Amino acid sequence: MMATPSSWAQDVITCDFCDNPTPKFCNICQVSLCVDCVSKHVEKFKSLAHDIVPFTKRKIKLVFPDCEIHPNERCEAHCKKCDVPVCLKCILGSHNGHRYEDMSDIFNKKKKDIEKETQEIDSTIIPQYEEKNEETENKLSIAVTKFDEMDKEKEKHRKFWHQEIDTIFNKLGSLLNAMKENHLAVLKSHQFKIKDRIPDMTQTVQQNKEILKSKNVSAVTKYKSKLGEYRKMPADIDVKLPSLKTKTVQGRELSLELEEYKATLQQISLSGLADDVYKSSIRKLLDRARVIATIPTGVNPLYHVACVGVDEAWVSGEDKTIRRVDIHGSVRDTVTTACKYWPNGIPVTRQGELVYIDGPNRTVNIVRDGRTQTLITTPRGWKPAKLCCTKSGDILVSMFTTDYSQTKVFRYQGHTMKQEIDRNEDGEPIYKGGQYPLYVVENNNGDIVASDVNADTVVVVDKSGRVRFRYDGTPARRKKSFDPRQIVTDSVSQIIVADYNNDCLHILDQNGQFLRCVDNCGLDGPVGLSVDSEGKLWVGSYHSGEVKVIQYMK
Repeated sequence: MMATPSSWAQDVITCDFCDNPTPKFCNICQVSLCVDCVSKHVEKFKSLAHDIVPFTKRKIKLVFPDCEIHPNERCEAHCKKCDVPVCLKCILGSHNGHRYEDMSDIFNKKKKDIEKETQEIDSTIIPQYEEKNEETENKLSIAVTKFDEMDKEKEKHRKFWHQEIDTIFNKLGSLLNAMKENHLAVLKSHQFKIKDRIPDMTQTVQQNKEILKSKNVSAVTKYKSKLGEYRKMPADIDVKLPSLKTKTVQGRELSLELEEYKATLQQISLSGLADDVYKSSIRKLLDRARVIATIPTGVNPLYHVACVGVDEAWVSGEDKTIRRVDIHGSVRDTVTTACKYWPNGIPVTRQGELVYIDGPNRTVNIVRDGRTQTLITTPRGWKPAKLCCTKSGDILVSMFTTDYSQTKVFRYQGHTMKQEIDRNEDGEPIYKGGQYPLYVVENNNGDIVASDVNADTVVVVDKSGRVRFRYDGTPARRKKSFDPRQIVTDSVSQIIVADYNNDCLHILDQNGQFLRCVDNCGLDGPVGLSVDSEGKLWVGSYHSGEVKVIQYMK
């Protein structure tokens, strides 16, 4: 059979450094070379000995790594005591008397391990992930259908209700949409964890196959196994779907029930729950916020304010002492910390216990019965910045790397880290790296609200870590650039942000809609911010050390 031009092209072996045909071969480095690349290769690795021969006279052998100590020497052994590759001169010199292992034996053993691992990933683990991905896709489909059916059922029964209680249906629809969003977010997040690993494993298989073809010792010996990571299939989630229950007794009673939400219409009066809905709706923002009290704390500069009950708050600045002051300015208690510089982030737990950060020691500490205990030690390379105590008892800690290149939010249950929030579904960072801390708080609906000072933006993610919205201060139309600092949420899930540059507070609803600014209370460089049990804001001034107590809600 006569060879065709296309078969000739397939037989041509190209240079390892360009696409030109290969007439030469370096027996020492085991690379194919064209005429032009011979001199470049020799010049680039001029410290090594080379054996350039015609390609037809090449000798295939292992390429041992260069010795880092002795030029022109190859490491054909591995020192067991020092765990480093060694050449003959090393063995006769500084490694004399040590035990060695032949690098060829290590190479062959590691290749067998890689081959076995690659086979398991390709034939077993990837199919398991694909099957689990399909199961999750089915769960998503069932969930969407179920929620759509419940939404239709809700609209079917809406016509039996009187116009005066339309607000109840609006709340029901809002709750249903929130449940749907949360359920689908959990399922999609689970699916993403499964689906996202498949391309990586496929790529690993391809890379491993290339390594298995290679004669390069370093490529094999430096191989890092991902098998343990791939074997850890994300735990199955069992998302319990809610049910919509209805009851209709003509002329007597109409009722709807969705999980813990229940609304009933009787011929005599509205249900107690409808009254609660009405009462919560009348709690509105005042036309003009007003200052109830101005407290001279004597802390200058003032960084943190954390309310305790109705008329007291912990305050701290650039010294090691945290002070508890009342609304009249009297110091009621002090805690002297062992921080190298000063404590950071001083929230209070639901039990009234003070918590603070010791940055240089990478610890989150809690004060119990007058004694300080270490509650959390952050991972190496991560420095804690700010924190928040949630209603469930968890602690959210924002951290940045020691080189300030990355910022994350970690959720802890006691000493155990349960969640990391730092990247969106596309793998992009949620928060901007930089030297400024990330203020963080949890809203009533489980959203995690962060004041990203490095990006001059408020970022809100849901409980699964999916970004819901960002707020950059533009709707407030302030003269200076938006400079968000401490951030809090109130009883009706509004988000309040201290704007240092513009000496004001921004108030948003839980969906990021700008409501108004509090700019008439003589604020000066607001940084510290907290809300007491009666819904009043305590705002700390960085410059003067004063705390203003502000009434902003009816």
